[in-house]
Amino acid sequence: MSYMEEYRRWLTEVDEDIRGELQAMAGDEAAIEDAFYRDLAFGTGGLRGVIGAGTNRMNVHTVAKASQGLANYVLANFPPEKRQIAVSYDSRIKSDLFSRVAAAVFAQNGIRVWIYPQLMPTPCLSWAVRALGCAAGVMVTASHNPAKYNGYKVYGPDGCQITTEAAAAILGEIERLDVFADPRRGDFDALMAAGQIRWIGEDVYTAFVEEVKRQTPVGPEEAMDRNVAIVYTPLNGTGLKPVLRTLRESGYTNVTVVAEQEQPDGHFPTCPYPNPEIREAMALGMDYARRLKADLLLATDPDCDRCGIAVRDDSGEMVLLSGNETGMLLLDWICARRLANGTMPAAPVFVKTIVTTDMAERIAAKYGVETVNVLTGFKFIGEQIGLLEKAGRADRYILGFEESYGYLSGGYVRDKDAVDTALLICEMFAWYRTRGISLRERLDQLYREYGTCLNTLYSFGFEGSAGFRKMQDLMASLREGLAEIGGLRVEETLDYALGLNGLPRSDVMKFRLAEGCSLVVRPSGTEPKLKAYLSVTAPDRAAAEKKEKCLAEAVSARIRAV
Repeated sequence: MSYMEEYRRWLTEVDEDIRGELQAMAGDEAAIEDAFYRDLAFGTGGLRGVIGAGTNRMNVHTVAKASQGLANYVLANFPPEKRQIAVSYDSRIKSDLFSRVAAAVFAQNGIRVWIYPQLMPTPCLSWAVRALGCAAGVMVTASHNPAKYNGYKVYGPDGCQITTEAAAAILGEIERLDVFADPRRGDFDALMAAGQIRWIGEDVYTAFVEEVKRQTPVGPEEAMDRNVAIVYTPLNGTGLKPVLRTLRESGYTNVTVVAEQEQPDGHFPTCPYPNPEIREAMALGMDYARRLKADLLLATDPDCDRCGIAVRDDSGEMVLLSGNETGMLLLDWICARRLANGTMPAAPVFVKTIVTTDMAERIAAKYGVETVNVLTGFKFIGEQIGLLEKAGRADRYILGFEESYGYLSGGYVRDKDAVDTALLICEMFAWYRTRGISLRERLDQLYREYGTCLNTLYSFGFEGSAGFRKMQDLMASLREGLAEIGGLRVEETLDYALGLNGLPRSDVMKFRLAEGCSLVVRPSGTEPKLKAYLSVTAPDRAAAEKKEKCLAEAVSARIRAV
C-alpha cells in the first residue's frame, strides 16, 4: 500500500482529533509522505518519534500496535505466572495517555499490568520490573528530545532495555498486525476495577530510594559537611520528588530548586531542548547558582536517567562539565573511597562505551580496576552487570558510564540512573569541599596526572525521508575508507557493522588517528541525527582545543558535503 493510500485509509478509521490533523495535511504531499512513508521504527530503543497522526508518528494507534506486538511476544515466550508488565511514564505531552493505552492493551490480552500512579523516572521502571518479577516493562518517554517527541522504551525481565534478538522478535509480531484491526484495546478504568491493572505501591518506590542511598562509598566515620549550597533543576521532568527525597534523607537540606523548571511540563517552556548536555537547558540553573552563590548545579533530564552538572571555577564563574569529565571524577573518587574504606571488591570491573573517553581506562588501571568496553547504549552496560550476576560476582561491578551523561554505580537497576548520580555527585562535591578542594580543581589534578584529553560530540540533523537516505549514503561513503581527517593520518579503521571484538553488529565507524586522536561516527538509534564523537590528546588545554577545532571543522565539512 502506498503512503497516499494509507493516508486515505487513516482518514476513514481515526477519531475526530486525529482526523483534523490529517485533513490539515491535505494538499501537502511532502507532509503526507513524511507521516506515512514508513512505520515508526521499532528497535532496541523501542519507539521514538514526533507526536502526531500517521504511521511514522507517536499516537494512540501506533502505541496500541506496538503494545499488541509486545503482548504477543510475552504470551508466546513466558509462562502464565510470569506474564506481567510494569509501566511508567514521564512528563511529556500525552505520556499519561500513551501509558494507559499500552496498559489497557496488555491487560485486555490477559497480562497483569503494574503501573505507577504518578509519573516516575526510567530507573524506577527498571527497578519495578525486577522487584515485581515482570516479563517486561514499558517506559513512555522521549528522554531528552524536544517537546514535539515522545517514545516508548521496552525492558526485558532483567530490567535492561531489550536485546537485539528480543527487539527483532517483537518487531516481527508488530509487523504482522494491522494498526486498526488487530490491537485489543481495553478500557483502562474497567480493567483497573477488575484487578487486571494494579498500581505499583509506595513500598516499591521506597525500596528503590533505599537502594540508591546505599550506593555512597563514603565511610560512616569520614568527615562530611552536607550543608553545602546546591541548585537543582528537574527540567520540568520526573526527577523532582525522587531526587529531593533521596538528597534530603541523605542529609542534604540546603537545596534550591529552579522554580521555572520545577513542575512537570511537557512543553518545556524555558528549555525547548531539555537535555543537560545543552548549555541552553542549563542556563537558568546557572543563573540561580550565581545569584545564590551555590557552587554546584545539578540537572536531570525529563525521565531522570541523565544528570549534568555545573561547578564554580577559579574565577568564580559557573562552568559546565562534560559527561566524560563528570564520569572521570566519579570513577576516581569512588575507587579512592572504596580502597580507603575497605569496600573495593576483588577483581573490580568498570564498564564504559566505545565512544566514552579512553582516559577513564587509565584512571581505572591505576586502581587495579578492569575496564570493559561495550557498544553505545546503556543496555550494553546493564548486560555486563547481568553477566557478572550470573557468574555469582555481581559485586565486582563498581561503576558504568557513557559520555552522554549516563551513570550507574550498582546493579540494583540495569539502566542509567540520575537519582543515583545526583546523590553520588553531591557526596563527592561535599567530600572534596570539606577538604578545601573544588571539583574543578580535582579535575585539573587528574589532567596533570593523566594528560589532557578533550572529548566532544557533534550532532547533524537529517530530518524526513530524504534526510534518512542521505545519512545512509554518508555511512556508506565512510566505509569506502579515509586516509586522513583534519590533517591527521588514519592509523586504523574499525567498522562495528562487522561485529568486532565479540560485540554485536552495529552501524558505527571508528577511526583511530595519529597523535592519540580518534573519531567515531554513528547514526542515532532514536532520532534523525548523525553523531560524531571526537577525542584529542595534547600537552595542555589550549593545544587540545586548537587541535579539536581543526578536526571538528574537517569532520563537519565532510558530513555536510554529502
